[in-house]
Amino acid sequence: MSPSSFLWFAVAMLLFSLLASASGRREEIQAANGVVATDDGRCSEVGVEVLKEGGNAVDATVASAFCLGVVSPASSGIGGGGFMLIRLANGTTQAFDMREKAPLNSSADMYHGNETQKRSGILSVAVPGELAGLHTAWEQYGSRNISWKRLVEPAENFSRNGFLISPYLDFQLKSSEQQIFADEGLKSIFTRNGTMLKLNDTCQNEKLAETLRLIANEGPKAFYSAEGEVAKNLINEITSAGGRLNMTDLENYQVKIREPITSKFLDLEIIGIPPPSSGSATMMLMLNILAQYLNENPSGLNGSLGIHRKIEALKFGFAARANLGDPDFDSNVDKVVSKMLNVRIAKQLRNDTSDNTTFSSQYYGQKWNETEDHGTSHVSIIDAERNAVSITTSINSFFGSKILSPSTGIILNNQMDDFSMPSNSTSPPPAPVNFISPGKRPLSSMNPTIILKNGTLKAVLGASGGAHIIASTSEVFLNHFIHGVEPLDAVMAPRFYHLLYPNNVLYENLTSVIGDHYLLPADVRTFLQMKHHNLTSSSSAIICQFVVDQFGNGTLTGVSDPRKAGVPAGY
Repeated sequence: MSPSSFLWFAVAMLLFSLLASASGRREEIQAANGVVATDDGRCSEVGVEVLKEGGNAVDATVASAFCLGVVSPASSGIGGGGFMLIRLANGTTQAFDMREKAPLNSSADMYHGNETQKRSGILSVAVPGELAGLHTAWEQYGSRNISWKRLVEPAENFSRNGFLISPYLDFQLKSSEQQIFADEGLKSIFTRNGTMLKLNDTCQNEKLAETLRLIANEGPKAFYSAEGEVAKNLINEITSAGGRLNMTDLENYQVKIREPITSKFLDLEIIGIPPPSSGSATMMLMLNILAQYLNENPSGLNGSLGIHRKIEALKFGFAARANLGDPDFDSNVDKVVSKMLNVRIAKQLRNDTSDNTTFSSQYYGQKWNETEDHGTSHVSIIDAERNAVSITTSINSFFGSKILSPSTGIILNNQMDDFSMPSNSTSPPPAPVNFISPGKRPLSSMNPTIILKNGTLKAVLGASGGAHIIASTSEVFLNHFIHGVEPLDAVMAPRFYHLLYPNNVLYENLTSVIGDHYLLPADVRTFLQMKHHNLTSSSSAIICQFVVDQFGNGTLTGVSDPRKAGVPAGY
Protein backbone atom coordinates (compact mmCIF):
# COMPACT_ATOMS: atom_id res chain seq x y z
CA MET A 1 0.00 0.00 0.00
CA SER A 2 1.28 3.47 -0.86
CA PRO A 3 1.93 5.95 1.99
CA SER A 4 -0.95 8.12 0.78
CA SER A 5 -3.30 5.11 0.81
CA PHE A 6 -2.28 4.20 4.34
CA LEU A 7 -2.79 7.78 5.50
CA TRP A 8 -6.26 7.87 3.93
CA PHE A 9 -7.15 4.58 5.60
CA ALA A 10 -5.98 5.74 9.04
CA VAL A 11 -7.92 9.00 8.77
CA ALA A 12 -11.06 7.16 7.66
CA MET A 13 -10.87 4.75 10.59
CA LEU A 14 -10.32 7.59 13.07
CA LEU A 15 -13.20 9.59 11.62
CA PHE A 16 -15.58 6.63 11.90
CA SER A 17 -14.59 6.07 15.52
CA LEU A 18 -15.21 9.73 16.34
CA LEU A 19 -18.58 9.71 14.63
CA ALA A 20 -19.62 6.52 16.39
CA SER A 21 -18.75 7.93 19.81
CA ALA A 22 -20.21 11.41 19.32
CA SER A 23 -23.17 12.23 21.50
CA GLY A 24 -24.93 14.43 18.92
CA ARG A 25 -26.98 13.18 16.00
CA ARG A 26 -24.92 12.72 12.85
CA GLU A 27 -27.59 11.35 10.53
CA GLU A 28 -28.24 14.71 8.82
CA ILE A 29 -25.84 17.17 7.22
CA GLN A 30 -26.02 20.20 4.97
CA ALA A 31 -23.47 20.92 2.27
CA ALA A 32 -23.22 23.13 -0.80
CA ASN A 33 -21.09 21.06 -3.16
CA GLY A 34 -22.07 17.44 -2.82
CA VAL A 35 -23.60 14.86 -0.50
CA VAL A 36 -23.19 11.10 -0.23
CA ALA A 37 -25.69 9.22 1.95
CA THR A 38 -24.98 5.54 2.62
CA ASP A 39 -25.63 2.90 5.27
CA ASP A 40 -22.17 3.42 6.75
CA GLY A 41 -20.35 6.67 7.49
CA ARG A 42 -17.04 5.28 6.28
CA CYS A 43 -18.46 4.68 2.81
CA SER A 44 -20.13 8.10 2.74
CA GLU A 45 -16.69 9.61 3.42
CA VAL A 46 -15.13 7.42 0.72
CA GLY A 47 -17.61 8.83 -1.79
CA VAL A 48 -17.11 12.45 -0.73
CA GLU A 49 -13.32 12.13 -1.01
CA VAL A 50 -13.85 11.08 -4.63
CA LEU A 51 -16.01 14.16 -5.21
CA LYS A 52 -13.38 16.41 -3.65
CA GLU A 53 -10.74 14.96 -5.98
CA GLY A 54 -12.76 15.96 -9.03
CA GLY A 55 -14.90 12.90 -9.49
CA ASN A 56 -18.60 13.07 -10.22
CA ALA A 57 -21.62 11.30 -8.68
CA VAL A 58 -21.05 8.16 -10.75
CA ASP A 59 -17.42 7.91 -9.64
CA ALA A 60 -18.46 8.40 -6.02
CA THR A 61 -21.15 5.74 -6.39
CA VAL A 62 -18.64 3.17 -7.59
CA ALA A 63 -16.28 3.83 -4.68
CA SER A 64 -19.08 3.88 -2.09
CA ALA A 65 -20.67 0.67 -3.40
CA PHE A 66 -17.36 -1.20 -3.32
CA CYS A 67 -16.81 0.09 0.23
CA LEU A 68 -20.25 -1.09 1.39
CA GLY A 69 -19.54 -4.55 -0.01
CA VAL A 70 -16.63 -4.76 2.44
CA VAL A 71 -17.76 -3.01 5.65
CA SER A 72 -21.43 -4.03 5.29
CA PRO A 73 -20.87 -7.53 3.86
CA ALA A 74 -24.13 -9.07 5.07
CA SER A 75 -26.14 -6.76 2.83
CA SER A 76 -24.29 -6.21 -0.45
CA GLY A 77 -21.12 -6.85 -2.41
CA ILE A 78 -19.75 -7.98 -5.76
CA GLY A 79 -21.30 -11.41 -5.18
CA GLY A 80 -24.73 -9.80 -5.76
CA GLY A 81 -26.48 -7.28 -8.00
CA GLY A 82 -28.79 -4.28 -8.05
CA PHE A 83 -30.19 -1.30 -9.93
CA MET A 84 -28.66 2.13 -10.56
CA LEU A 85 -30.55 5.25 -11.65
CA ILE A 86 -28.53 8.14 -13.07
CA ARG A 87 -29.59 11.68 -13.94
CA LEU A 88 -26.88 13.94 -15.28
CA ALA A 89 -26.91 17.71 -14.92
CA ASN A 90 -27.67 17.98 -18.66
CA GLY A 91 -30.91 16.05 -18.16
CA THR A 92 -29.73 12.66 -19.45
CA THR A 93 -31.34 9.82 -17.48
CA GLN A 94 -30.44 6.14 -17.55
CA ALA A 95 -31.36 3.00 -15.63
CA PHE A 96 -28.71 0.31 -15.22
CA ASP A 97 -30.10 -3.16 -14.52
CA MET A 98 -27.31 -5.15 -12.87
CA ARG A 99 -29.74 -7.64 -11.36
CA GLU A 100 -28.56 -11.23 -10.95
CA LYS A 101 -29.70 -13.82 -13.51
CA ALA A 102 -30.73 -17.46 -13.23
CA PRO A 103 -27.93 -19.77 -14.41
CA LEU A 104 -28.37 -21.32 -17.86
CA ASN A 105 -28.56 -24.72 -16.17
CA SER A 106 -31.69 -23.86 -14.20
CA SER A 107 -35.40 -24.59 -14.53
CA ALA A 108 -38.76 -23.65 -13.07
CA ASP A 109 -39.03 -26.87 -11.07
CA MET A 110 -35.40 -27.17 -9.95
CA TYR A 111 -36.34 -26.88 -6.26
CA HIS A 112 -39.29 -29.25 -6.39
CA GLY A 113 -39.35 -31.27 -3.17
CA ASN A 114 -36.57 -29.25 -1.52
CA GLU A 115 -37.48 -25.57 -1.26
CA THR A 116 -34.77 -24.96 1.35
CA GLN A 117 -32.19 -25.15 -1.45
CA LYS A 118 -33.81 -22.05 -2.94
CA ARG A 119 -33.31 -20.04 0.25
CA SER A 120 -29.65 -20.79 0.97
CA GLY A 121 -26.78 -22.96 -0.11
CA ILE A 122 -24.98 -23.37 -3.41
CA LEU A 123 -28.15 -23.88 -5.50
CA SER A 124 -29.54 -20.52 -4.36
CA VAL A 125 -26.75 -18.60 -6.11
CA ALA A 126 -27.66 -16.54 -9.18
CA VAL A 127 -25.21 -14.97 -11.65
CA PRO A 128 -23.78 -11.82 -9.96
CA GLY A 129 -24.12 -8.49 -11.76
CA GLU A 130 -22.96 -5.70 -9.45
CA LEU A 131 -19.38 -5.45 -10.67
CA ALA A 132 -20.45 -5.44 -14.33
CA GLY A 133 -23.04 -2.75 -13.61
CA LEU A 134 -20.69 -0.46 -11.71
CA HIS A 135 -18.05 -0.69 -14.41
CA THR A 136 -20.51 -0.16 -17.27
CA ALA A 137 -21.97 2.95 -15.62
CA TRP A 138 -18.47 4.27 -14.89
CA GLU A 139 -17.35 3.70 -18.49
CA GLN A 140 -20.33 5.62 -19.84
CA TYR A 141 -20.75 8.41 -17.29
CA GLY A 142 -17.71 8.53 -15.01
CA SER A 143 -15.78 11.80 -15.02
CA ARG A 144 -12.46 10.28 -16.14
CA ASN A 145 -10.81 12.50 -13.54
CA ILE A 146 -10.53 9.47 -11.27
CA SER A 147 -9.12 6.12 -12.35
CA TRP A 148 -11.00 2.85 -11.91
CA LYS A 149 -8.18 1.61 -9.69
CA ARG A 150 -8.55 4.63 -7.39
CA LEU A 151 -12.26 3.89 -6.96
CA VAL A 152 -11.66 0.28 -5.92
CA GLU A 153 -8.69 1.07 -3.67
CA PRO A 154 -10.58 2.16 -0.50
CA ALA A 155 -12.52 -1.12 -0.40
CA GLU A 156 -9.31 -3.06 -0.93
CA ASN A 157 -7.69 -1.13 1.94
CA PHE A 158 -10.55 -1.92 4.32
CA SER A 159 -10.42 -5.60 3.36
CA ARG A 160 -6.68 -5.92 3.76
CA ASN A 161 -6.08 -3.77 6.84
CA GLY A 162 -9.30 -4.43 8.67
CA PHE A 163 -12.42 -2.48 9.58
CA LEU A 164 -14.37 -2.09 12.80
CA ILE A 165 -17.58 -4.09 13.17
CA SER A 166 -20.41 -1.54 13.05
CA PRO A 167 -23.52 -1.70 15.27
CA TYR A 168 -25.69 -3.03 12.44
CA LEU A 169 -23.17 -5.63 11.27
CA ASP A 170 -22.92 -6.73 14.91
CA PHE A 171 -26.70 -7.25 14.85
CA GLN A 172 -26.50 -9.16 11.56
CA LEU A 173 -23.73 -11.38 12.89
CA LYS A 174 -25.74 -12.25 15.98
CA SER A 175 -28.81 -12.95 13.84
CA SER A 176 -26.83 -15.30 11.57
CA GLU A 177 -24.51 -16.98 14.08
CA GLN A 178 -25.58 -20.55 13.35
CA GLN A 179 -25.17 -20.16 9.58
CA ILE A 180 -21.80 -18.45 9.95
CA PHE A 181 -20.37 -21.28 12.00
CA ALA A 182 -21.78 -23.78 9.49
CA ASP A 183 -19.78 -22.34 6.56
CA GLU A 184 -15.99 -22.54 6.66
CA GLY A 185 -15.57 -19.42 4.54
CA LEU A 186 -17.81 -17.22 6.69
CA LYS A 187 -16.40 -18.74 9.85
CA SER A 188 -12.84 -17.90 8.81
CA ILE A 189 -13.68 -14.20 8.44
CA PHE A 190 -16.28 -13.47 11.10
CA THR A 191 -15.08 -15.60 14.03
CA ARG A 192 -11.89 -15.62 16.04
CA ASN A 193 -10.75 -18.43 18.33
CA GLY A 194 -14.19 -20.02 18.13
CA THR A 195 -16.04 -16.81 19.05
CA MET A 196 -18.13 -14.53 16.83
CA LEU A 197 -16.67 -11.11 16.16
CA LYS A 198 -18.60 -8.35 17.91
CA LEU A 199 -19.08 -4.61 17.94
CA ASN A 200 -15.81 -2.67 17.40
CA ASP A 201 -13.78 -5.82 16.79
CA THR A 202 -11.54 -5.58 13.71
CA CYS A 203 -12.51 -7.74 10.75
CA GLN A 204 -10.17 -8.57 7.85
CA ASN A 205 -10.80 -10.37 4.57
CA GLU A 206 -7.43 -10.73 2.86
CA LYS A 207 -8.76 -12.99 0.11
CA LEU A 208 -11.33 -10.35 -0.82
CA ALA A 209 -8.56 -7.73 -0.76
CA GLU A 210 -6.64 -9.78 -3.31
CA THR A 211 -9.78 -10.15 -5.43
CA LEU A 212 -10.34 -6.41 -5.33
CA ARG A 213 -6.70 -5.81 -6.27
CA LEU A 214 -7.16 -7.93 -9.37
CA ILE A 215 -10.41 -6.13 -10.22
CA ALA A 216 -8.73 -2.75 -9.69
CA ASN A 217 -5.95 -3.68 -12.12
CA GLU A 218 -7.85 -5.74 -14.68
CA GLY A 219 -11.42 -4.46 -14.48
CA PRO A 220 -14.42 -6.79 -14.69
CA LYS A 221 -12.66 -9.31 -16.94
CA ALA A 222 -10.99 -10.67 -13.79
CA PHE A 223 -14.47 -11.69 -12.63
CA TYR A 224 -16.35 -12.43 -15.87
CA SER A 225 -13.73 -13.92 -18.22
CA ALA A 226 -12.53 -17.52 -18.38
CA GLU A 227 -9.03 -16.05 -18.36
CA GLY A 228 -9.70 -14.19 -15.13
CA GLU A 229 -8.23 -15.60 -11.94
CA VAL A 230 -11.24 -14.62 -9.84
CA ALA A 231 -13.64 -16.24 -12.31
CA LYS A 232 -11.67 -19.49 -12.46
CA ASN A 233 -11.43 -19.80 -8.67
CA LEU A 234 -15.07 -18.93 -8.16
CA ILE A 235 -16.42 -21.39 -10.73
CA ASN A 236 -14.14 -24.19 -9.53
CA GLU A 237 -15.54 -23.82 -6.01
CA ILE A 238 -19.17 -23.54 -7.12
CA THR A 239 -18.87 -26.54 -9.44
CA SER A 240 -17.16 -28.64 -6.78
CA ALA A 241 -19.96 -27.82 -4.34
CA GLY A 242 -22.64 -28.92 -6.82
CA GLY A 243 -23.80 -25.49 -7.97
CA ARG A 244 -25.32 -24.78 -11.37
CA LEU A 245 -23.58 -21.51 -12.11
CA ASN A 246 -20.73 -22.02 -14.60
CA MET A 247 -18.16 -20.06 -16.60
CA THR A 248 -20.54 -19.55 -19.51
CA ASP A 249 -22.95 -17.79 -17.14
CA LEU A 250 -20.26 -15.33 -16.11
CA GLU A 251 -19.00 -14.71 -19.64
CA ASN A 252 -22.54 -14.17 -20.96
CA TYR A 253 -23.65 -11.77 -18.24
CA GLN A 254 -24.78 -8.42 -19.67
CA VAL A 255 -25.88 -5.26 -17.94
CA LYS A 256 -29.26 -4.12 -19.23
CA ILE A 257 -29.43 -0.37 -19.89
CA ARG A 258 -33.09 0.55 -19.74
CA GLU A 259 -35.15 3.70 -20.13
CA PRO A 260 -36.32 4.99 -16.74
CA ILE A 261 -40.04 5.28 -16.05
CA THR A 262 -41.51 8.63 -15.03
CA SER A 263 -44.65 9.93 -13.38
CA LYS A 264 -46.03 13.33 -12.42
CA PHE A 265 -47.16 13.98 -8.86
CA LEU A 266 -48.57 17.48 -8.42
CA ASP A 267 -45.67 19.78 -9.42
CA LEU A 268 -43.05 17.05 -9.06
CA GLU A 269 -41.66 14.58 -11.59
CA ILE A 270 -40.63 11.18 -10.27
CA ILE A 271 -38.02 9.15 -12.14
CA GLY A 272 -37.64 5.45 -11.38
CA ILE A 273 -36.47 2.03 -12.49
CA PRO A 274 -38.56 -0.20 -14.80
CA PRO A 275 -39.04 -3.97 -14.28
CA PRO A 276 -37.71 -6.36 -13.24
CA SER A 277 -37.57 -3.79 -10.46
CA SER A 278 -41.15 -3.34 -9.24
CA GLY A 279 -40.59 -0.57 -6.70
CA SER A 280 -40.98 2.46 -8.95
CA ALA A 281 -44.10 1.32 -10.79
CA THR A 282 -45.80 0.30 -7.54
CA MET A 283 -44.90 3.57 -5.82
CA MET A 284 -46.09 5.59 -8.82
CA LEU A 285 -49.46 3.81 -8.89
CA MET A 286 -49.85 4.43 -5.15
CA LEU A 287 -49.01 8.13 -5.55
CA ASN A 288 -51.33 8.52 -8.54
CA ILE A 289 -54.19 7.22 -6.38
CA LEU A 290 -53.26 9.51 -3.50
CA ALA A 291 -53.01 12.53 -5.79
CA GLN A 292 -56.77 12.26 -6.32
CA TYR A 293 -57.37 12.99 -2.63
CA LEU A 294 -55.03 15.98 -2.74
CA ASN A 295 -56.81 17.31 -5.81
CA GLU A 296 -60.06 17.18 -3.84
CA ASN A 297 -58.60 18.60 -0.63
CA PRO A 298 -54.98 19.71 0.04
CA SER A 299 -55.20 18.14 3.51
CA GLY A 300 -56.69 14.89 2.21
CA LEU A 301 -53.73 12.78 3.34
CA ASN A 302 -53.41 14.25 6.83
CA GLY A 303 -53.94 12.39 10.10
CA SER A 304 -55.10 8.84 10.69
CA LEU A 305 -57.55 8.94 7.78
CA GLY A 306 -54.65 9.86 5.52
CA ILE A 307 -52.75 6.79 6.73
CA HIS A 308 -55.80 4.60 6.01
CA ARG A 309 -55.93 6.02 2.49
CA LYS A 310 -52.19 5.41 1.98
CA ILE A 311 -52.58 1.78 3.07
CA GLU A 312 -55.49 1.26 0.68
CA ALA A 313 -53.49 2.73 -2.21
CA LEU A 314 -50.53 0.53 -1.30
CA LYS A 315 -52.75 -2.56 -1.44
CA PHE A 316 -53.88 -1.72 -4.98
CA GLY A 317 -50.23 -1.22 -5.85
CA PHE A 318 -49.19 -4.64 -4.59
CA ALA A 319 -52.04 -6.33 -6.45
CA ALA A 320 -50.70 -4.87 -9.69
CA ARG A 321 -47.08 -5.59 -8.74
CA ALA A 322 -47.76 -9.34 -8.76
CA ASN A 323 -48.10 -9.16 -12.55
CA LEU A 324 -44.56 -7.83 -13.01
CA GLY A 325 -41.40 -9.74 -13.87
CA ASP A 326 -38.50 -9.70 -16.31
CA PRO A 327 -39.77 -7.88 -19.44
CA ASP A 328 -37.27 -9.77 -21.61
CA PHE A 329 -39.21 -12.96 -20.86
CA ASP A 330 -42.80 -11.67 -20.84
CA SER A 331 -44.01 -9.04 -23.29
CA ASN A 332 -47.05 -8.33 -21.12
CA VAL A 333 -44.92 -6.69 -18.41
CA ASP A 334 -44.62 -3.39 -20.29
CA LYS A 335 -48.40 -3.28 -20.71
CA VAL A 336 -48.86 -3.81 -16.96
CA VAL A 337 -46.49 -0.91 -16.23
CA SER A 338 -48.40 1.34 -18.62
CA LYS A 339 -51.61 0.58 -16.75
CA MET A 340 -49.94 1.21 -13.39
CA LEU A 341 -48.86 4.67 -14.58
CA ASN A 342 -52.26 5.50 -16.10
CA VAL A 343 -53.94 8.34 -14.19
CA ARG A 344 -57.38 7.34 -15.42
CA ILE A 345 -56.98 3.93 -13.79
CA ALA A 346 -55.72 5.61 -10.61
CA LYS A 347 -58.88 7.73 -10.48
CA GLN A 348 -60.99 4.60 -10.78
CA LEU A 349 -59.09 2.89 -7.97
CA ARG A 350 -59.50 5.94 -5.75
CA ASN A 351 -63.27 5.67 -6.34
CA ASP A 352 -63.09 2.00 -5.35
CA THR A 353 -61.59 2.95 -1.99
CA SER A 354 -63.74 3.47 1.09
CA ASP A 355 -62.95 5.83 3.96
CA ASN A 356 -65.09 3.66 6.24
CA THR A 357 -63.54 0.23 5.92
CA THR A 358 -60.91 -1.96 4.33
CA PHE A 359 -61.59 -5.10 2.28
CA SER A 360 -60.30 -8.59 1.58
CA SER A 361 -57.16 -9.03 -0.50
CA GLN A 362 -59.26 -10.22 -3.44
CA TYR A 363 -61.10 -6.88 -3.56
CA TYR A 364 -57.90 -5.13 -4.67
CA GLY A 365 -57.33 -7.52 -7.55
CA GLN A 366 -55.09 -10.04 -5.86
CA LYS A 367 -54.45 -12.95 -8.20
CA TRP A 368 -51.03 -14.27 -7.30
CA ASN A 369 -48.98 -15.06 -4.23
CA GLU A 370 -45.66 -13.21 -4.33
CA THR A 371 -42.17 -13.94 -3.08
CA GLU A 372 -40.58 -11.47 -0.66
CA ASP A 373 -37.05 -10.19 -1.25
CA HIS A 374 -34.71 -9.30 1.60
CA GLY A 375 -31.83 -7.15 2.80
CA THR A 376 -29.96 -4.63 0.66
CA SER A 377 -27.89 -1.42 0.74
CA HIS A 378 -28.86 1.92 -0.74
CA VAL A 379 -26.78 4.96 -1.73
CA SER A 380 -28.06 8.44 -2.69
CA ILE A 381 -25.61 10.96 -4.18
CA ILE A 382 -25.71 14.48 -5.62
CA ASP A 383 -22.49 16.18 -6.73
CA ALA A 384 -21.45 19.81 -7.24
CA GLU A 385 -22.60 19.85 -10.89
CA ARG A 386 -25.93 18.34 -9.74
CA ASN A 387 -25.42 14.97 -11.34
CA ALA A 388 -27.44 12.50 -9.29
CA VAL A 389 -27.32 8.77 -8.61
CA SER A 390 -29.69 6.51 -6.70
CA ILE A 391 -28.47 2.92 -6.42
CA THR A 392 -29.69 -0.13 -4.51
CA THR A 393 -27.53 -3.25 -4.32
CA SER A 394 -28.07 -6.59 -2.65
CA ILE A 395 -26.95 -10.14 -1.97
CA ASN A 396 -30.55 -10.74 -0.75
CA SER A 397 -30.79 -12.34 2.72
CA PHE A 398 -28.28 -11.57 5.48
CA PHE A 399 -25.00 -13.03 4.14
CA GLY A 400 -26.79 -14.12 0.96
CA SER A 401 -26.50 -17.85 0.32
CA LYS A 402 -24.60 -18.19 3.63
CA ILE A 403 -21.52 -19.13 1.60
CA LEU A 404 -18.24 -17.21 1.42
CA SER A 405 -15.92 -18.33 -1.36
CA PRO A 406 -12.67 -19.28 0.42
CA SER A 407 -10.45 -18.58 -2.60
CA THR A 408 -11.92 -15.14 -3.45
CA GLY A 409 -13.40 -13.87 -0.16
CA ILE A 410 -16.68 -13.09 -1.96
CA ILE A 411 -20.02 -13.72 -0.22
CA LEU A 412 -22.37 -15.30 -2.76
CA ASN A 413 -25.95 -14.13 -3.19
CA ASN A 414 -29.10 -16.22 -2.72
CA GLN A 415 -31.06 -14.24 -5.29
CA MET A 416 -32.67 -17.38 -6.75
CA ASP A 417 -34.95 -17.17 -3.72
CA ASP A 418 -36.60 -14.11 -5.30
CA PHE A 419 -38.13 -16.25 -8.04
CA SER A 420 -41.56 -17.78 -7.61
CA MET A 421 -41.82 -21.55 -7.68
CA PRO A 422 -44.66 -23.65 -9.16
CA SER A 423 -46.85 -25.02 -6.39
CA ASN A 424 -50.25 -26.59 -5.96
CA SER A 425 -50.31 -25.95 -2.23
CA THR A 426 -50.64 -22.16 -2.00
CA SER A 427 -53.73 -20.04 -2.32
CA PRO A 428 -53.45 -17.75 -4.17
CA PRO A 429 -50.99 -19.54 -6.47
CA PRO A 430 -47.49 -18.22 -7.22
CA ALA A 431 -47.04 -15.78 -10.12
CA PRO A 432 -45.96 -17.56 -13.34
CA VAL A 433 -44.40 -14.34 -14.70
CA ASN A 434 -41.71 -14.74 -12.02
CA PHE A 435 -41.00 -18.46 -12.48
CA ILE A 436 -37.36 -19.45 -13.06
CA SER A 437 -36.09 -19.59 -16.63
CA PRO A 438 -32.45 -19.77 -17.79
CA GLY A 439 -31.00 -16.26 -17.99
CA LYS A 440 -34.03 -14.63 -16.38
CA ARG A 441 -33.86 -11.92 -13.70
CA PRO A 442 -36.13 -12.26 -10.65
CA LEU A 443 -38.63 -9.60 -9.62
CA SER A 444 -37.27 -7.03 -7.16
CA SER A 445 -38.75 -4.41 -4.82
CA MET A 446 -35.79 -2.04 -5.23
CA ASN A 447 -36.89 1.53 -5.73
CA PRO A 448 -34.09 3.98 -6.65
CA THR A 449 -35.80 7.34 -7.12
CA ILE A 450 -34.86 10.79 -8.43
CA ILE A 451 -37.24 13.73 -8.02
CA LEU A 452 -37.43 16.88 -10.13
CA LYS A 453 -39.38 20.08 -9.58
CA ASN A 454 -40.10 22.24 -12.63
CA GLY A 455 -37.43 20.30 -14.49
CA THR A 456 -34.74 20.93 -11.86
CA LEU A 457 -33.19 18.27 -9.67
CA LYS A 458 -34.86 18.29 -6.25
CA ALA A 459 -33.99 15.04 -4.46
CA VAL A 460 -32.52 11.56 -4.56
CA LEU A 461 -34.21 8.85 -2.52
CA GLY A 462 -34.22 5.10 -2.01
CA ALA A 463 -34.28 2.38 0.59
CA SER A 464 -33.06 -1.08 1.47
CA GLY A 465 -34.77 -3.93 3.27
CA GLY A 466 -36.88 -6.08 0.96
CA ALA A 467 -40.50 -5.72 -0.11
CA HIS A 468 -41.17 -2.95 2.45
CA ILE A 469 -38.80 -0.71 0.45
CA ILE A 470 -41.80 0.46 -1.56
CA ALA A 471 -43.85 1.67 1.40
CA SER A 472 -40.82 3.21 3.11
CA THR A 473 -39.71 5.21 0.08
CA SER A 474 -43.27 6.39 -0.52
CA GLU A 475 -43.74 7.46 3.11
CA VAL A 476 -40.50 9.44 3.26
CA PHE A 477 -41.45 11.13 -0.02
CA LEU A 478 -44.92 12.05 1.26
CA ASN A 479 -43.66 13.08 4.70
CA HIS A 480 -41.36 15.68 3.21
CA PHE A 481 -43.02 16.84 0.00
CA ILE A 482 -46.68 16.72 1.08
CA HIS A 483 -46.65 17.04 4.86
CA GLY A 484 -43.72 19.46 4.98
CA VAL A 485 -41.73 17.41 7.49
CA GLU A 486 -38.02 18.19 7.83
CA PRO A 487 -35.79 15.65 6.02
CA LEU A 488 -34.43 13.89 9.12
CA ASP A 489 -37.87 13.70 10.70
CA ALA A 490 -39.33 12.48 7.42
CA VAL A 491 -36.91 9.55 7.51
CA MET A 492 -37.28 8.89 11.24
CA ALA A 493 -41.10 8.93 11.31
CA PRO A 494 -42.54 5.53 12.37
CA ARG A 495 -43.67 3.54 9.35
CA PHE A 496 -46.44 1.20 8.28
CA TYR A 497 -46.42 -1.46 5.57
CA HIS A 498 -48.76 -3.73 3.64
CA LEU A 499 -47.97 -6.57 1.22
CA LEU A 500 -51.64 -7.31 0.39
CA TYR A 501 -51.17 -10.98 1.28
CA PRO A 502 -51.43 -11.80 4.10
CA ASN A 503 -53.99 -9.03 4.62
CA ASN A 504 -52.25 -7.39 7.58
CA VAL A 505 -51.01 -3.88 8.27
CA LEU A 506 -47.51 -4.15 9.66
CA TYR A 507 -46.67 -1.24 11.93
CA GLU A 508 -43.18 -0.38 13.04
CA ASN A 509 -42.30 -1.34 16.61
CA LEU A 510 -38.54 -1.29 16.49
CA THR A 511 -35.58 -0.37 18.66
CA SER A 512 -32.62 0.42 16.42
CA VAL A 513 -29.03 -0.65 16.98
CA ILE A 514 -28.30 2.80 18.44
CA GLY A 515 -31.29 2.80 20.81
CA ASP A 516 -33.92 4.85 18.95
CA HIS A 517 -37.43 3.43 19.28
CA TYR A 518 -39.93 3.61 16.43
CA LEU A 519 -43.60 2.91 17.10
CA LEU A 520 -46.70 3.92 15.18
CA PRO A 521 -48.80 5.97 17.66
CA ALA A 522 -51.52 4.16 19.61
CA ASP A 523 -54.28 6.49 18.41
CA VAL A 524 -53.41 5.72 14.79
CA ARG A 525 -53.46 1.99 15.49
CA THR A 526 -56.85 2.29 17.19
CA PHE A 527 -58.23 4.25 14.23
CA LEU A 528 -57.01 1.63 11.76
CA GLN A 529 -58.57 -1.16 13.80
CA MET A 530 -61.86 0.74 13.68
CA LYS A 531 -61.57 0.61 9.87
CA HIS A 532 -61.25 -3.20 10.18
CA HIS A 533 -57.53 -3.44 9.44
CA ASN A 534 -55.67 -6.39 10.95
CA LEU A 535 -52.59 -5.02 12.70
CA THR A 536 -49.30 -6.79 13.37
CA SER A 537 -46.17 -5.22 14.85
CA SER A 538 -42.92 -5.45 12.90
CA SER A 539 -39.33 -5.15 14.10
CA SER A 540 -37.90 -5.16 10.56
CA ALA A 541 -35.65 -2.20 9.79
CA ILE A 542 -36.10 -0.58 6.37
CA ILE A 543 -33.28 1.87 5.70
CA CYS A 544 -33.74 5.08 3.66
CA GLN A 545 -31.10 7.42 2.25
CA PHE A 546 -32.40 10.88 1.31
CA VAL A 547 -30.61 13.84 -0.28
CA VAL A 548 -32.72 16.92 -1.03
CA ASP A 549 -32.32 20.53 -2.12
CA GLN A 550 -34.57 21.46 0.78
CA PHE A 551 -34.40 25.25 0.58
CA GLY A 552 -34.14 25.75 -3.16
CA ASN A 553 -30.94 27.75 -2.71
CA GLY A 554 -28.45 25.08 -3.72
CA THR A 555 -27.71 23.86 -0.21
CA LEU A 556 -28.16 20.09 -0.03
CA THR A 557 -29.53 18.27 3.00
CA GLY A 558 -28.46 14.64 3.33
CA VAL A 559 -29.97 12.05 5.66
CA SER A 560 -28.80 8.51 6.39
CA ASP A 561 -31.36 6.41 8.20
CA PRO A 562 -30.55 6.03 11.93
CA ARG A 563 -32.16 2.58 11.91
CA LYS A 564 -28.88 1.24 10.52
CA ALA A 565 -26.67 3.83 12.22
CA GLY A 566 -25.78 5.32 8.87
CA VAL A 567 -23.97 8.67 8.57
CA PRO A 568 -23.97 10.91 5.46
CA ALA A 569 -21.04 13.02 4.30
CA GLY A 570 -20.72 16.20 2.27
CA TYR A 571 -18.57 19.21 1.54
